[in-house]
Amino acid sequence: MSEPARLRGRYGSEIRPALMKEIGCSNMLEVPRLEKIVLNMGVGEAVNDSKKTQQAAVELTAIAGQKPIMTKARKSIAVFKLRENMNIGCKVTLRRERMYEFLDRLVNIALPRVRDFRGVSPKSFDGRGNYALGLKEQIVFPEINYDQIQEIRGLDIVICTSAKTDAEAKALLKGFAMPFVN
Repeated sequence: MSEPARLRGRYGSEIRPALMKEIGCSNMLEVPRLEKIVLNMGVGEAVNDSKKTQQAAVELTAIAGQKPIMTKARKSIAVFKLRENMNIGCKVTLRRERMYEFLDRLVNIALPRVRDFRGVSPKSFDGRGNYALGLKEQIVFPEINYDQIQEIRGLDIVICTSAKTDAEAKALLKGFAMPFVN
């Protein structure tokens, strides 16, 4: 059994029935589930050097396992030397098997490698069951070769769920072994 199937199978066999009892759902389809995970890497230095967005895209491809799209500036800001439609970052939306595989790697490999890691904040929910998380370094992922990177960049991770409340979303993520700080 492959890794993504392992986490998806665990959701169906353990997490969903436990959540059904905890939340008090009568229907299996009411139980919260993961919908997508969005990874975003903003590159502020792209104003001076456009090659930095290409390097960020290569790193995000290695982390996510699929090609990112470039994010562009909506309007020109002269103070920041920013022009309209200039590439300023990249993002990837993961769904289905890749989403489960990424969450597995995030929880079991990447987060424990973060320096001085004590857990993730339980306050980063948006009120509608989505969880946002920021990493200061992309080098915590094993796919990134430390010797080949030119610059350490941050990474934003947003986990979107079908939960209606933050409490339901937190229970879902705890089922996936997300290490929340008490």
